[in-house]
Amino acid sequence: MGDMETKQTKWEELSISNDFLFGKVMQNPELCKELLQRILPDLNIERIEYPELQKSINMDMDARSVRLDVYVKDEKEVVYDIEMQVSHTKELAKRSRYYQSMIDLQLIDKGQLYDELKRSYVIFICPFDLYGKGRHIYTFENICKEDGSISMGDEAVKIFLNAKGTLDDVSDELKAFLDYVAGKKPKDAYVERLEEAVKEAKKNREWRHEYMTLLMRDQENVKKGREYGEELMLALIQKLVADKRFTEIERMKDDKDYRLILYKEYHII
Repeated sequence: MGDMETKQTKWEELSISNDFLFGKVMQNPELCKELLQRILPDLNIERIEYPELQKSINMDMDARSVRLDVYVKDEKEVVYDIEMQVSHTKELAKRSRYYQSMIDLQLIDKGQLYDELKRSYVIFICPFDLYGKGRHIYTFENICKEDGSISMGDEAVKIFLNAKGTLDDVSDELKAFLDYVAGKKPKDAYVERLEEAVKEAKKNREWRHEYMTLLMRDQENVKKGREYGEELMLALIQKLVADKRFTEIERMKDDKDYRLILYKEYHII
């Protein structure tokens, strides 16, 4: 398969590294539980369940909706959000922060008090090394900067898995899964079960139709966003030319943050 696909248009060519197909395969609770156990070997996960929240989180009409790949919780009410992330984007760390906050808000909205919020894990599976240190896994918890022995105690954990890791820092079982994500076919019983589940998923006509519908919708949204962005930039350039701010035109084209400042200054957005 080579490098993992980005946005495949052919359903037949999709692999476990596609976020949509990954989410469908993980609807099998035994496969999902086994994966969590490989990522978090110190936890004893007896069973998992799929809350209604799995499909999406949308706090209100103004909030950005979140379509989660896999959202489950175990018998101790610990929440796990597992995301297959193909695109190497610098915003990934902050996206994990956004997902975490949306999950917490949704739980509170269901009636939990702050001190009743259970431990939660936001897990990103990536084909790239987000932090460039060769690790297969990067686990983050809030620790006191002045004294590393003090944990904040908010029980919010973020994990970034790297399918291109080079260090000997994870179990053979987890490495086998990550190798499979990267396109290899290691001899591993769990990987073989995943491979069979992928083949079966591709036979599901309903899922194929859902995937193609989402793909078309995403493509339409990208087109609309590009057209909208071009209209905004044109309006801003006209304003800058009128005010003879010529040197700022080139700057704002390459500086997204500065462009946003100018948009607000001219009340364009």
